[in-house]
Amino acid sequence: MQERERVLEEVRAALHSEPRFGPGGKVALAFEGGTLTIEGEVENVAVKKLLLERAAAHPAVTGLIDRLRVEPAEPMGDKQIRDLVRDALLQEPALAEMTIREFVKGEPLTVREPPVAGRGEVSIAVEDGVVTLTGDALSLAHKRLAGVLAWWVPGSRDVVNGLGLLAPEQELDAEITDAVDMALEKDPFVDASQIRVLTQNAKVILHGIVPTESEREMAEFDAWYVFGVDAVENKIEVRA
Repeated sequence: MQERERVLEEVRAALHSEPRFGPGGKVALAFEGGTLTIEGEVENVAVKKLLLERAAAHPAVTGLIDRLRVEPAEPMGDKQIRDLVRDALLQEPALAEMTIREFVKGEPLTVREPPVAGRGEVSIAVEDGVVTLTGDALSLAHKRLAGVLAWWVPGSRDVVNGLGLLAPEQELDAEITDAVDMALEKDPFVDASQIRVLTQNAKVILHGIVPTESEREMAEFDAWYVFGVDAVENKIEVRA
């Protein structure tokens, strides 16, 4: 068996060993020069992130091209997705000082430019359901919040958070915890007061009690949506 076929077979086996994906899941793989391309549509963001982690763990994989998309909660056109992401950013008080732009037919359009410059900016582009955020955020907290808001749009199939930072910041577990806490508090479908968040080496651990399985699942997805989170362990209990 040639090296390329061997790597593909081993990666494919690793993917299918992920319980949330299972033996019936389907994605396309290509491997060339140490770079693995993974493409397809999966059920949710948790499956996407877990498959990427397993694919990147293979010792022969030195680069990873992510073309995995998440099945949208509601099918939408790119314009509708872009409008909803734009409105979410405009309405978020924590981002009120940021300049907001959107790409319309490839051309940037300024939607809001606050009177005080230098407080960060974000540009929104959407193609085939994939939201791409570019620009420079005031802080990691602002970058993470913008990404979560984009993920919350029901038609989003993926979010590429390419926001830079106006000043460099160190990735800290405490800040990831704060970002997840904020996402849970802003999610109208989750009672954040019943959930505790702990982060260890970029792995988020959720504890607490919620009344339904759907709320437990949404809380986990909120954690996965936060930029910089490498893994999520959901220990939330469901009690009616």
